[in-house]
Order: sequence, then structure tokens, then C-alpha cells
Amino acid sequence: MTDEVVKEAAKEGERIAKRIARAGICSRRDAEKLIAEGKVTVDGKMLTTPATIVTAASRITVNGKPLPDAEETRLFRYHKPDGLVTTHKDPEGRQTIFQALPAGLPRLISIGRLDLTSEGLLLLTNDGALARKLELPSTGWVRRYRVRVHGKVDETALAALANGVTVDGVRYGEIQAHLERQQPSNAWISVSLREGKNREIRRVMEHLGLPVGRLIRVAYGPFQLGKLERGAVEEIAAKVLHEQMGDTPKGDRTGYAKAKPKTGPAYRQGPKAGHKSEPKTGHKPGYKPGQKPAQKKAEPNADRRGPSSRR
Repeated sequence: MTDEVVKEAAKEGERIAKRIARAGICSRRDAEKLIAEGKVTVDGKMLTTPATIVTAASRITVNGKPLPDAEETRLFRYHKPDGLVTTHKDPEGRQTIFQALPAGLPRLISIGRLDLTSEGLLLLTNDGALARKLELPSTGWVRRYRVRVHGKVDETALAALANGVTVDGVRYGEIQAHLERQQPSNAWISVSLREGKNREIRRVMEHLGLPVGRLIRVAYGPFQLGKLERGAVEEIAAKVLHEQMGDTPKGDRTGYAKAKPKTGPAYRQGPKAGHKSEPKTGHKPGYKPGQKPAQKKAEPNADRRGPSSRR
């Protein structure tokens, strides 16, 4: 959901919990708890149910304070290290990605998840509606991974995954998988899929007799991991987000055409000083207006110690 859509939704009306979440106060679930505790008022009346529709004209308070305006939709690339849980609260007390994020960021939620031992590109946003939209297979965004497996790869079996596969009663859709490199005891495989069910790649590979030793997401739709360092966060320019969502506003009524990503030292960890960032436009030198941007090939997130050195 982009900001013009947000403004229209506010005019027409939306649920109070959603409105509180978009203001960056808390999640929808926590907003519903605040309502149940009698800590939310609308136009001077205390709410007793979250099934309340509010508009831009509604006067809302939370804990006695006026609700701030809804935040602009923002999107971030994050290089998730392995060993972190993709959740806000973990009942087992394990460290979460949100505890590890640099200070100075707004309240964020993840677009999809990566397992505890998975790593690579994770998109983060402050807009729940945008997160749900980009998670849907119907959006058509391909997730791409590099996967290290143990064992000898049967390339015919990999090719057959394009027709889908059923594992333990669960049906998985089309998976594009190609052998990158076979080594004596393990191999690297490139995997692309649109659905992304829970632990899909691990379960499918184990079904083929190929236990996964390492799983790295290198791209989510048009956004790539590239050279973003482990644990680093980088905001995607609002204009780029609008373009990828296919709703670039005409003119500059909202200011998005001039918006710049806020990647200052307050919350960006890496790249190190002197690091040359990749071009964000995809245009090659000599680009002229009217030309289509060149499509940049994703670079695997190479392990400096070599693909087989990490277990």
C-alpha cells in the first residue's frame, strides 16, 4: 500500500486497529489489546471493540495522547544473518532480527520470513498492508536463493520440480532449481519460487535426499541482496518503491519524486567506508531518457571463505 492509497483509505474509513498500527504505535494485535483495556478513545468516547471504523476526521487518542499522523510507507533491505528469529517476540528467548536492528529505525515488520538458520535478503516495512500484498503469490514476485546441499545432485530430479511436488501431503507449486556446482560431498543449487511456504526449500530438498546445509536468499522480486553486508540495513527510495509497485504518482504532489532514502549513520551498519554502492537505477553508462533500464543480473552472495568452507 502506497501513501496515496493510504490517504484514500483514511478518507473512506478503516478499522481503528489498522489506523493505530499505521501510526507506528504498535501492531494491530497490540492495538486490539489497548482497546480491550479501555486505553483508546475516538471523538471523546472510549472504545470497547476493535470493530470500529474511523476516518481522517476522527479524533483518536491512545493512552490519553493524540494519535500521530500515519507514517509514510517505507521499505528497507536487510541482510539477515543466520541465528536470528524473524519475529518480534520469541517464546524461547532467542534473539530476534528486530532486537539486532540498528537504532533509529521506525517500527518495522518483515515481508515474509527467513528461518533461524537461513540468511540473506529480508525486506522490512512499516506498512502492514504492503507486507501482506508483497507476500502473496498473486503479486508474482519471485524469491531467489542459493542453497548448499549435502550429497550428489540428480539434475533430472531438480528439473522435475518445475511441475511442482507433493511432500508429506503438502503440495508445492513450480520450483525452478539448477545445479551451480557439484563438489565431492556437497553442491550449490540456485532455486527460484513464487510461493514460499514454510520451510519449503528445506523440505523439498530433503525429499530429494539432499539435506540443506546453508540457505541464502539473494533476491525478492526486483530487490537484490547484492553487496549489502551482513546485519546491514538500507532504505529503498520511495520513488523506486512506487515504480516497482506500478503506481508512480504524476507530478510531485506527495513529494515522493524528491524523496531520498534515509540511510544515515543513525541506523545503517555497513558498507564500510570506501565501499562503492551498486547503482540503484540499473542504467548502464551512456543511458539516455526513454531507454529501458538494463536488467542487472543478481550476484550470488559469495562466501569469502568459499562455498564449501562453512558448515
